[in-house]
Amino acid sequence: MTIKRVRKAVFPVAGLGTRFLPATKAMPKEMLTVVDKPLIQYAVEEALEAGIEQIIFVTGRNKSAIEDHFDIAYELEDTMRARGKSLRAIEGIRMEPGSPVYIRQQEPLGLGHAVWCAREIVGDEPFAVLLPDELMVGTPGFMNQMVAAYEQVGGNVVGALEVPDQETDKYGIISPGARDGALTEVTALIEKPKAGTAPSNLMIPGRYILQPEVMRILDAQEAGAGGEIQLTDAMAQMIGQQPFHGVTFVGDRYDCGDKAGYIQANLALALAREDIGPAVRGFAAALLAG
Repeated sequence: MTIKRVRKAVFPVAGLGTRFLPATKAMPKEMLTVVDKPLIQYAVEEALEAGIEQIIFVTGRNKSAIEDHFDIAYELEDTMRARGKSLRAIEGIRMEPGSPVYIRQQEPLGLGHAVWCAREIVGDEPFAVLLPDELMVGTPGFMNQMVAAYEQVGGNVVGALEVPDQETDKYGIISPGARDGALTEVTALIEKPKAGTAPSNLMIPGRYILQPEVMRILDAQEAGAGGEIQLTDAMAQMIGQQPFHGVTFVGDRYDCGDKAGYIQANLALALAREDIGPAVRGFAAALLAG
Protein backbone atom coordinates (compact mmCIF):
# COMPACT_ATOMS: atom_id res chain seq x y z
CA MET A 1 0.00 0.00 0.00
CA THR A 2 1.40 3.35 -1.08
CA ILE A 3 0.64 6.10 1.41
CA LYS A 4 0.74 9.60 -0.04
CA ARG A 5 2.26 12.28 2.16
CA VAL A 6 -0.04 14.88 3.68
CA ARG A 7 1.13 18.23 2.29
CA LYS A 8 -1.99 20.40 2.47
CA ALA A 9 -4.20 21.56 5.31
CA VAL A 10 -7.63 23.22 5.17
CA PHE A 11 -8.63 25.74 7.83
CA PRO A 12 -12.40 26.49 7.77
CA VAL A 13 -12.46 30.05 9.18
CA ALA A 14 -15.62 31.54 7.69
CA GLY A 15 -17.73 31.32 10.87
CA LEU A 16 -19.31 34.44 12.37
CA GLY A 17 -18.23 33.84 15.97
CA THR A 18 -21.58 34.91 17.42
CA ARG A 19 -20.83 33.33 20.81
CA PHE A 20 -18.12 35.93 21.36
CA LEU A 21 -20.06 39.04 20.41
CA PRO A 22 -19.43 41.94 20.70
CA ALA A 23 -15.69 41.10 20.51
CA THR A 24 -16.14 39.42 17.13
CA LYS A 25 -18.41 42.04 15.53
CA ALA A 26 -15.51 43.46 13.49
CA MET A 27 -12.72 40.98 14.28
CA PRO A 28 -12.55 37.31 13.23
CA LYS A 29 -12.99 34.94 16.16
CA GLU A 30 -9.84 33.15 14.96
CA MET A 31 -7.87 36.30 15.78
CA LEU A 32 -8.84 36.20 19.45
CA THR A 33 -5.59 35.89 21.37
CA VAL A 34 -4.55 33.29 23.91
CA VAL A 35 -1.94 35.21 25.91
CA ASP A 36 -0.18 36.97 23.01
CA LYS A 37 -0.90 34.79 19.99
CA PRO A 38 -4.14 34.48 17.98
CA LEU A 39 -5.91 31.15 17.86
CA ILE A 40 -5.34 30.80 14.14
CA GLN A 41 -1.58 31.04 14.61
CA TYR A 42 -1.54 28.19 17.14
CA ALA A 43 -3.36 25.99 14.61
CA VAL A 44 -1.12 26.99 11.70
CA GLU A 45 2.01 26.33 13.74
CA GLU A 46 0.62 22.92 14.66
CA ALA A 47 0.17 22.13 10.96
CA LEU A 48 3.61 23.39 9.95
CA GLU A 49 5.24 21.34 12.72
CA ALA A 50 3.57 18.27 11.19
CA GLY A 51 5.19 18.91 7.81
CA ILE A 52 2.26 20.63 6.10
CA GLU A 53 3.50 22.69 3.15
CA GLN A 54 0.40 24.51 1.94
CA ILE A 55 -2.11 26.27 4.17
CA ILE A 56 -5.61 26.73 2.72
CA PHE A 57 -7.90 29.19 4.49
CA VAL A 58 -11.61 28.99 3.68
CA THR A 59 -12.75 32.45 4.71
CA GLY A 60 -15.87 34.61 4.70
CA ARG A 61 -16.64 38.29 4.87
CA ASN A 62 -14.79 40.42 7.43
CA LYS A 63 -11.87 37.96 7.62
CA SER A 64 -9.19 40.17 6.06
CA ALA A 65 -7.38 40.40 9.42
CA ILE A 66 -6.33 36.76 9.00
CA GLU A 67 -4.74 37.50 5.64
CA ASP A 68 -3.03 40.60 7.05
CA HIS A 69 -1.70 38.61 10.00
CA PHE A 70 0.18 36.16 7.78
CA ASP A 71 1.47 38.85 5.43
CA ILE A 72 4.72 40.80 5.65
CA ALA A 73 4.30 44.10 7.54
CA TYR A 74 7.02 46.35 6.13
CA GLU A 75 6.19 49.40 8.24
CA LEU A 76 6.09 47.43 11.47
CA GLU A 77 9.34 45.62 10.72
CA ASP A 78 11.16 48.81 9.69
CA THR A 79 10.03 50.56 12.85
CA MET A 80 11.12 47.66 15.04
CA ARG A 81 14.53 47.51 13.36
CA ALA A 82 15.00 51.26 13.78
CA ARG A 83 14.28 50.90 17.49
CA GLY A 84 16.63 47.95 17.86
CA LYS A 85 13.83 45.49 18.69
CA SER A 86 13.88 41.80 17.84
CA LEU A 87 11.69 40.63 14.96
CA ARG A 88 11.49 37.10 16.33
CA ALA A 89 7.85 37.45 17.42
CA ILE A 90 6.62 38.25 13.90
CA GLU A 91 9.15 36.41 11.72
CA GLY A 92 7.72 33.07 12.83
CA ILE A 93 4.39 33.67 11.11
CA ARG A 94 5.75 34.18 7.58
CA MET A 95 5.06 31.41 5.11
CA GLU A 96 6.54 30.39 1.78
CA PRO A 97 5.21 31.92 -1.47
CA GLY A 98 2.09 30.06 -2.61
CA SER A 99 1.09 29.37 0.96
CA PRO A 100 -1.30 30.40 2.32
CA VAL A 101 -4.16 30.26 -0.17
CA TYR A 102 -7.44 32.07 0.54
CA ILE A 103 -10.82 30.81 -0.71
CA ARG A 104 -14.17 32.45 0.00
CA GLN A 105 -17.10 30.44 1.34
CA GLN A 106 -19.92 32.63 0.09
CA GLU A 107 -22.70 31.03 2.12
CA PRO A 108 -22.59 29.51 5.64
CA LEU A 109 -23.73 26.04 4.58
CA GLY A 110 -21.81 23.96 7.11
CA LEU A 111 -18.38 22.49 7.79
CA GLY A 112 -18.68 19.97 4.97
CA HIS A 113 -19.40 22.77 2.52
CA ALA A 114 -16.45 24.82 3.81
CA VAL A 115 -14.09 21.89 3.25
CA TRP A 116 -15.62 21.24 -0.20
CA CYS A 117 -14.82 24.86 -1.17
CA ALA A 118 -11.11 23.88 -1.09
CA ARG A 119 -11.53 20.95 -3.50
CA GLU A 120 -9.66 22.52 -6.44
CA ILE A 121 -6.62 23.36 -4.30
CA VAL A 122 -6.61 19.99 -2.52
CA GLY A 123 -6.81 18.12 -5.82
CA ASP A 124 -6.12 14.38 -5.74
CA GLU A 125 -4.18 14.35 -2.47
CA PRO A 126 -4.86 13.46 1.14
CA PHE A 127 -5.29 16.57 3.26
CA ALA A 128 -5.64 17.70 6.83
CA VAL A 129 -8.43 19.78 8.34
CA LEU A 130 -7.88 21.84 11.49
CA LEU A 131 -10.55 23.79 13.38
CA PRO A 132 -8.78 26.69 15.16
CA ASP A 133 -11.46 26.92 17.88
CA GLU A 134 -9.97 23.74 19.29
CA LEU A 135 -6.63 24.65 20.87
CA MET A 136 -4.62 21.45 21.23
CA VAL A 137 -1.47 21.76 23.32
CA GLY A 138 0.95 18.84 23.24
CA THR A 139 4.52 17.79 22.51
CA PRO A 140 4.63 16.87 19.71
CA GLY A 141 1.58 18.71 18.43
CA PHE A 142 -1.64 16.86 17.76
CA MET A 143 -1.40 17.00 13.96
CA ASN A 144 2.15 15.70 14.24
CA GLN A 145 0.83 12.76 16.28
CA MET A 146 -1.87 12.15 13.69
CA VAL A 147 0.50 12.28 10.71
CA ALA A 148 2.75 9.72 12.43
CA ALA A 149 -0.25 7.40 12.83
CA TYR A 150 -1.45 8.05 9.28
CA GLU A 151 1.95 7.05 7.89
CA GLN A 152 1.45 3.68 9.56
CA VAL A 153 -2.13 2.89 8.55
CA GLY A 154 -3.02 5.24 5.66
CA GLY A 155 -6.62 5.95 4.79
CA ASN A 156 -8.53 8.42 6.91
CA VAL A 157 -7.50 9.44 10.40
CA VAL A 158 -9.49 11.59 12.82
CA GLY A 159 -8.48 13.01 16.16
CA ALA A 160 -9.93 11.35 19.22
CA LEU A 161 -10.21 12.49 22.82
CA GLU A 162 -11.80 10.84 25.83
CA VAL A 163 -14.59 12.83 27.47
CA PRO A 164 -16.80 12.04 30.48
CA ASP A 165 -19.69 9.74 29.61
CA GLN A 166 -22.22 12.41 30.59
CA GLU A 167 -20.83 14.77 27.93
CA THR A 168 -20.92 12.48 24.89
CA ASP A 169 -24.21 13.99 23.69
CA LYS A 170 -22.36 17.24 22.91
CA TYR A 171 -19.97 15.84 20.31
CA GLY A 172 -19.40 13.63 17.31
CA ILE A 173 -18.54 10.22 18.80
CA ILE A 174 -16.48 7.32 17.43
CA SER A 175 -17.97 3.83 17.38
CA PRO A 176 -14.81 1.79 18.06
CA GLY A 177 -13.48 -1.40 16.58
CA ALA A 178 -10.06 -2.87 17.33
CA ARG A 179 -7.70 -0.79 19.46
CA ASP A 180 -3.92 -0.65 19.33
CA GLY A 181 -2.49 1.85 21.79
CA ALA A 182 -3.55 5.34 20.69
CA LEU A 183 -5.05 3.95 17.45
CA THR A 184 -8.72 2.95 17.35
CA GLU A 185 -10.45 1.48 14.32
CA VAL A 186 -13.54 3.54 13.48
CA THR A 187 -16.61 1.46 12.59
CA ALA A 188 -19.10 4.35 12.61
CA LEU A 189 -19.43 8.03 13.50
CA ILE A 190 -22.36 9.14 15.62
CA GLU A 191 -23.20 12.85 15.74
CA LYS A 192 -24.31 13.93 19.24
CA PRO A 193 -25.84 10.64 20.40
CA LYS A 194 -28.64 10.82 22.93
CA ALA A 195 -27.56 10.54 26.56
CA GLY A 196 -26.76 6.95 27.50
CA THR A 197 -26.58 5.69 23.90
CA ALA A 198 -23.00 6.60 22.91
CA PRO A 199 -20.91 3.65 21.64
CA SER A 200 -17.77 5.09 23.33
CA ASN A 201 -16.50 8.19 25.08
CA LEU A 202 -14.16 9.12 22.21
CA MET A 203 -15.10 12.45 20.66
CA ILE A 204 -13.58 14.09 17.57
CA PRO A 205 -11.87 17.37 18.56
CA GLY A 206 -11.62 19.16 15.23
CA ARG A 207 -8.63 17.43 13.62
CA TYR A 208 -8.84 15.25 10.50
CA ILE A 209 -6.66 13.66 7.81
CA LEU A 210 -8.88 12.72 4.89
CA GLN A 211 -8.55 11.14 1.48
CA PRO A 212 -9.64 13.24 -1.53
CA GLU A 213 -12.60 10.93 -2.19
CA VAL A 214 -14.46 12.79 0.56
CA MET A 215 -14.71 15.73 -1.86
CA ARG A 216 -16.58 13.54 -4.38
CA ILE A 217 -19.10 12.68 -1.67
CA LEU A 218 -19.45 16.34 -0.70
CA ASP A 219 -20.13 17.16 -4.37
CA ALA A 220 -23.68 15.94 -3.77
CA GLN A 221 -24.26 18.90 -1.41
CA GLU A 222 -26.60 16.81 0.74
CA ALA A 223 -27.86 18.60 3.85
CA GLY A 224 -27.69 16.82 7.18
CA ALA A 225 -28.22 17.89 10.79
CA GLY A 226 -29.34 21.49 11.16
CA GLY A 227 -29.93 21.74 7.41
CA GLU A 228 -26.18 22.07 6.86
CA ILE A 229 -23.74 20.03 4.77
CA GLN A 230 -22.00 17.97 7.44
CA LEU A 231 -18.43 16.71 7.12
CA THR A 232 -19.27 13.89 9.53
CA ASP A 233 -21.91 12.53 7.12
CA ALA A 234 -19.42 12.44 4.24
CA MET A 235 -16.74 10.77 6.37
CA ALA A 236 -19.23 8.15 7.52
CA GLN A 237 -19.76 7.07 3.90
CA MET A 238 -16.06 6.21 3.57
CA ILE A 239 -16.04 3.86 6.55
CA GLY A 240 -15.72 0.35 5.21
CA GLN A 241 -14.51 1.64 1.85
CA GLN A 242 -11.11 2.85 3.09
CA PRO A 243 -9.09 2.38 6.29
CA PHE A 244 -10.49 4.65 9.01
CA HIS A 245 -8.91 5.22 12.42
CA GLY A 246 -9.01 7.56 15.37
CA VAL A 247 -5.86 8.74 17.18
CA THR A 248 -6.24 9.57 20.86
CA PHE A 249 -4.55 12.86 21.64
CA VAL A 250 -1.73 13.00 24.18
CA GLY A 251 -1.92 16.56 25.50
CA ASP A 252 -4.40 19.18 26.63
CA ARG A 253 -7.46 20.42 24.77
CA TYR A 254 -9.13 23.80 25.25
CA ASP A 255 -12.48 24.52 23.61
CA CYS A 256 -11.92 28.15 22.65
CA GLY A 257 -15.28 28.35 20.92
CA ASP A 258 -16.67 28.47 24.45
CA LYS A 259 -16.08 31.47 26.72
CA ALA A 260 -15.14 29.38 29.75
CA GLY A 261 -12.78 27.22 27.68
CA TYR A 262 -11.20 30.33 26.18
CA ILE A 263 -10.51 31.82 29.62
CA GLN A 264 -9.13 28.48 30.82
CA ALA A 265 -6.74 28.37 27.85
CA ASN A 266 -5.45 31.85 28.60
CA LEU A 267 -4.90 31.00 32.25
CA ALA A 268 -3.24 27.63 31.58
CA LEU A 269 -0.88 28.92 28.91
CA ALA A 270 -0.04 32.05 30.88
CA LEU A 271 0.85 29.96 33.95
CA ALA A 272 3.16 27.82 31.78
CA ARG A 273 5.15 30.86 30.64
CA GLU A 274 8.43 31.63 32.39
CA ASP A 275 8.13 35.37 31.78
CA ILE A 276 4.62 35.98 33.13
CA GLY A 277 3.72 32.73 34.89
CA PRO A 278 4.87 33.76 38.40
CA ALA A 279 2.96 37.06 38.28
CA VAL A 280 -0.21 35.41 36.98
CA ARG A 281 0.06 32.62 39.56
CA GLY A 282 0.45 35.09 42.38
CA PHE A 283 -2.52 37.15 41.20
CA ALA A 284 -4.72 34.07 40.76
CA ALA A 285 -3.81 32.77 44.21
CA ALA A 286 -4.62 36.11 45.83
CA LEU A 287 -7.89 36.40 43.90
CA LEU A 288 -9.03 32.93 44.90
CA ALA A 289 -7.98 33.46 48.51
CA GLY A 290 -9.94 36.69 48.70
